[in-house]
Amino acid sequence: MIPRVTISPKAIEVVQQLQSKFGELMFHQSGGCCDGSQPMCFEKGDFIIGQSDVCLGIIQDCEFWMSLDQFEYWKHTQLLIDIAPGRGSSFSIEIPLGIRFLTKSRMFSEEEVLQLEPVKYLEE
Repeated sequence: MIPRVTISPKAIEVVQQLQSKFGELMFHQSGGCCDGSQPMCFEKGDFIIGQSDVCLGIIQDCEFWMSLDQFEYWKHTQLLIDIAPGRGSSFSIEIPLGIRFLTKSRMFSEEEVLQLEPVKYLEE
């Protein structure tokens, strides 16, 4: 199966550092507005997932969620979670480290589309 979301080696190091401090984590891809359009990292359970969110996959033992409306725009792309220097404008827990997570994307090939991991919806 082709993953819908992946993570860079540098971002893995940051996630491991955060996991050692905070425990279980989760990601939610912001849809814009106040916090821009960046992946945000939270302690698991600190961001409330709703019926309008979908889980694209697991990166470094962290669920990666996005709103269903936003997923409709991104469903043809593979996301790569990376890091960049500088403070992001969000509530993401990596901000005090002087870095921010960011999302890079690429279009899936026609062959890859047939092999994609399914998304997961919030269980009722």
